[in-house]
Amino acid sequence: MNAQSVPLSGAASSIDEVDATYSKISWRLLPFLGVLWVLAWLDRVNIGFAKLQMLDDLKFSEAVYGLGAGIFFIGYFLFEVPSNMLLQKIGAKKTVMRITIGWGIICILQAWVTTPTQFYILRFLLGAFEAGFYPGVILYLTYWYPSKRRAKAFGTFMSASAIAGVLGGPLAGGIMTWTAGAHGMHGWQWLFIIEGIPSVLAGVVAYFYMTDRPEQAKWLTDADRAIVRQQLELDQKAQGERDSDWRTLFGNPMVWLLIAVFFCLLCANSTLTFWMPTVIREAGFTTPMEVGWIAGAAYLLGAAGMVLNGRHSDQRGEVRWHFAGSALLGAAGMLALAITMGMASIPVVLALTAMVLALIGTMSAIPVFWQMPNMLLSGGAAAVGVALINSVANLAGFGAPYLMGLIKASTGKVAPGLYLVAIVEALAAVLAIAFIARMQRRKGQGR
Repeated sequence: MNAQSVPLSGAASSIDEVDATYSKISWRLLPFLGVLWVLAWLDRVNIGFAKLQMLDDLKFSEAVYGLGAGIFFIGYFLFEVPSNMLLQKIGAKKTVMRITIGWGIICILQAWVTTPTQFYILRFLLGAFEAGFYPGVILYLTYWYPSKRRAKAFGTFMSASAIAGVLGGPLAGGIMTWTAGAHGMHGWQWLFIIEGIPSVLAGVVAYFYMTDRPEQAKWLTDADRAIVRQQLELDQKAQGERDSDWRTLFGNPMVWLLIAVFFCLLCANSTLTFWMPTVIREAGFTTPMEVGWIAGAAYLLGAAGMVLNGRHSDQRGEVRWHFAGSALLGAAGMLALAITMGMASIPVVLALTAMVLALIGTMSAIPVFWQMPNMLLSGGAAAVGVALINSVANLAGFGAPYLMGLIKASTGKVAPGLYLVAIVEALAAVLAIAFIARMQRRKGQGR
């Protein structure tokens, strides 16, 4: 009998059987995808640590750095939707292999940057190659998990970015310290080389390790595959009628509301990502190792927040306040950070506490957000919609770091930019509450 046509024994599988099957799936998929996301995150944000040395070595201004850090997201914006459409045609493992090898090579090439133009081009290409990985994984996980299990799966996968922060800070500090001067190269150059090579190797492994769809998973039993099929079919029925034609996305105001929500959240996330090392240094910790360890500890708490908030959202079956509460915590932390950074008499520990709260709140909101598109989209619309939402919203990753660089260059301080980001992140919570309320009204009206 064909594996795809194996019937379920009985009317339905027991909770224990379903839990056992999804435990097997999670242990197979999430650790590997998490490793890839760690590598992607390291190769994306190591520029924040390299900045501590390369600006002086290359005579780049803060504005040049801000533009270079942000231009990554222009490439990201242009290539995310095509990448997700290609993923549907050629499968996840070929897509992930192409993406991972590409970004690893570009990361390595950054070691030989000497001019702002070269810096901008390679950062753009890094974004172009990485485009499609994050929304691709979000789409890929919907092939395996029903909606009631997705927030936890998303949170577990996305927490890898926080783990990358935990590892990345000390690792970057160590590499830049220990390799400085080796073979006549600066520590920041070795940072790009050493962190780019594992990505190239991981791309090759992805092709042989990943499975495109549950029905192709030889590591699942026939009964396991039947359970997954059953759970996804039940979820499809429970979700009701949703838009499935991707051509309707661009004229759907609810999609643009989701983009606005995620844009506001990513303004805060990008600011923390690319400016945290600078904030820590301005708090009085000047060596790369000190900066790295403090950033690592902050990201560890952020990772815990992502997993715990995603799990609790699944258990409660609630999205609105799990997202909005986290975003408001992030905004409050950002506001407190701006206040403490602007006052020399404030103890350093208060500034660092505010930074950690901003990071925990902001990161904890991300996995819960990705439950919102599932309320609205399915099929081809979900594939393109996830990429569209992520790509347009990630333009915040271009604007926020660049704006912060301009503000820092003109005022000599980070605090004024943090005030603005805090307001924008609070707006994300307000918009999300409005979105969920409207979706609930639509379902109540049978629309």
